[in-house]
Amino acid sequence: MKKTDHPIDELVEVMARLRDPDGGCPWDLEQDFKSIAPYTIEEAYEVAEAIDQGSMEDLKEELGDLLFQSVYHAQMAKEQGAFDFNDVVQHITDKMIHRHPHVFGDTDAKTAQDVNVLWDERKALEKEKGDEAPKSAIDGVPRALPALLRASKLTKKAAKTGFEWAQISDVLAKLEEELSELREALESGSAAEKTEELGDVLFVLANLGRMLDINPEEALRQTNHKFERRFKGMEDDIGELGLEQLSDASLDQMTLLWNKQKSKL
Repeated sequence: MKKTDHPIDELVEVMARLRDPDGGCPWDLEQDFKSIAPYTIEEAYEVAEAIDQGSMEDLKEELGDLLFQSVYHAQMAKEQGAFDFNDVVQHITDKMIHRHPHVFGDTDAKTAQDVNVLWDERKALEKEKGDEAPKSAIDGVPRALPALLRASKLTKKAAKTGFEWAQISDVLAKLEEELSELREALESGSAAEKTEELGDVLFVLANLGRMLDINPEEALRQTNHKFERRFKGMEDDIGELGLEQLSDASLDQMTLLWNKQKSKL
């Protein structure tokens, strides 16, 4: 394949070749938007993982993989005569310019909060000009988002209407209420009731994270990493108890190993 002066043009051409019915890749030719969407989501998470790990080399690679997903979807859209990659780039460029009038226009914004207000105002204007104006104040939160993150975004939109707790202590009181209802469901409820009450607890926790300016998805991701590190540490230390594998240990022995891991930084 001929090299170009612009790497992005070469990538677009690679994608076109992969989807070419005459000599393209059989697997790529079988794909559509829905079949590729899970890979797109996965690549976004791998970008976040690279950032968590602090590896610039991994971040470079994962950003490339995520970019390829955009090129992939754009190629399939081009085949349908809907739009192409250049249209995608132009659209996001125009949108960023429109939503940053304090940079590209004469509007003033001195703080990040000022910018957030401008962003919401410009976004609302765009929706008003669109074919479908939002029917609800909480419209526009993608259902495909991770549930905790979506809960946070839904409550953020609701809060802008004034539907908001006055203080953190009110949220904690609501959490205690939901925990009490979960306990009742555990004692006498059906599986559906237990699921509902657990969901209510998680929803309040997501709301609490938002009020504390903590991304609940990020908080849980960090805890997952912490659990993984500690559990693997338990597996590494199992020999200290004269055992070959963790499953040979009693719960008391596992607790001893776990507390040892907790004492580490």
